[in-house]
Amino acid sequence: MNDMLRKLPIGIQTFEDIRTGNYLYVDKTAFVWKIANTGKPYFLSRPRRFGKSLLLSTFEAYFGGRKDLFEGLAIEQMETEWKKHPVLHLDLNAEKYDSSERLYDILSRQLSQWELQYGKGIDENTLSGRFSGIIRRASEQTGCSVVVLIDEYDKPLLQALGNDELLEDYRKTLKAFYGVLKSADRYLRFAFLTGVTKFSQVSVFSDLNQLQDISMNYYYSAVCGITKEELCKVFVPEIEHFGEINNLTFEETVDALTKNYDGYHFHPRGEGMFNPFSILNAFSNMELGSYWFQTGTPTFLVEMLQKTEYDLRTLLDGIEAPASVFSEYRVDSNNPIPLIYQSGYLTIKGFDERFRNYLLEFPNDEVRYGFVDFLVPFYTGVKNDDQGFYIGKFINELESGDYDSFLTRLQAFFAHFSYELNAKTERHYQVVFYLVFKLMGQFTEAEVKSARGRADAVVKTPKFIYVFEFKLNGTAEEALKQIDEKGYLIPYQADGREVIKLGVEFSAEERNISRWLNEIP
Repeated sequence: MNDMLRKLPIGIQTFEDIRTGNYLYVDKTAFVWKIANTGKPYFLSRPRRFGKSLLLSTFEAYFGGRKDLFEGLAIEQMETEWKKHPVLHLDLNAEKYDSSERLYDILSRQLSQWELQYGKGIDENTLSGRFSGIIRRASEQTGCSVVVLIDEYDKPLLQALGNDELLEDYRKTLKAFYGVLKSADRYLRFAFLTGVTKFSQVSVFSDLNQLQDISMNYYYSAVCGITKEELCKVFVPEIEHFGEINNLTFEETVDALTKNYDGYHFHPRGEGMFNPFSILNAFSNMELGSYWFQTGTPTFLVEMLQKTEYDLRTLLDGIEAPASVFSEYRVDSNNPIPLIYQSGYLTIKGFDERFRNYLLEFPNDEVRYGFVDFLVPFYTGVKNDDQGFYIGKFINELESGDYDSFLTRLQAFFAHFSYELNAKTERHYQVVFYLVFKLMGQFTEAEVKSARGRADAVVKTPKFIYVFEFKLNGTAEEALKQIDEKGYLIPYQADGREVIKLGVEFSAEERNISRWLNEIP
């Protein structure tokens, strides 16, 4: 039982606390040594809650000469000097940035703390001037080159999205501040910046063009997160206990965790990565849950999707994208995909070597259903609690063969729409159908396709297979005819379950389902 009570470092981002507190640690120190000894200024982009802060804290301990904290880890056999350097660690994560003064005050407060240790020049009045002076004096006073670690460099910029004036002010401030790292290069031993995104047109890094971006470097694709090998090696007692609680074998437990939390790829040929925050919480609660998604509400992403009128059906089924998606986010772009990818809601699932195009999809079920669930209120006005009620009833009715009640309830679902939503376009309603059936897919075999030549939706239950065709400004008869003419039933003829064809009319005038017809072949 003691093994079941091992300490999981949920929310602990300080390497020293993990090591001295005897928490479980997935050893990433071989990466730390290699990065620290093969380059100087680095940038790494990863989604939130993926271990960026812990990585920087590990660098802080390493460059602080804390050999005692690395006992028994891979780096112990690699490092011989353990030289201590002055470390300047700036964490911009846990702050609220809602005004120009707010960012200035936060940076100034951090500079003041460093100035208490290393002094301040009388002619240093700007943020960048003070930062430059601190780096120089820290090096001169200690006789060692300086290490600069900046965590979540882009947090102020992300919070200013949608406010062009504030975003431009932040851009100017941070451009000058980060630009110091180039002019102070002679005093630096190492610099590492992390963030969710890599901004392009806002030009934050234009004065810092020597940064080595390892966000999509094959050799460092597993620097944050947990590989399946690490999962099965480090967390054996937790996996076994999870299986006992949930009546699963070891292999079934790993498969369930994989389906829900694995699937992130940071290089086309890189290993699949598990979300560490979700894995730790799953073991802590001994149940599968939507842990990562619930820690942050991507409202700005949905607002971008709606503003650009992006067709969600292409997003939900996976999209092809060029390499530029991974290296930049342009604030004035009408393409929301780069930011959605960089925020962790899409990941690499395929790569076309010839045309250098990537296939982007949801990494796993946690993100897939969490994202769809979050979208529904924005596109329907139906609250999350209500939509959960509807989805459960939808599934029960189809499993019992009561498709009339299912379609009647779907009418009630659309009747909840506000007046503003009722003025939306035909495509908007197609997207809503798409979202509903995608959510049903979490609990049963529900498929919904946007490609031509396939039924609008197919739902498979233990006893029935439903083939839906929706006609906006068409008739139910036409929908049934299309099912027959296009051969939508052919894939299911040998299945053994009862197949039911449903032709459904959607009235443009009523903004709702108006009638339906069914046939049983």
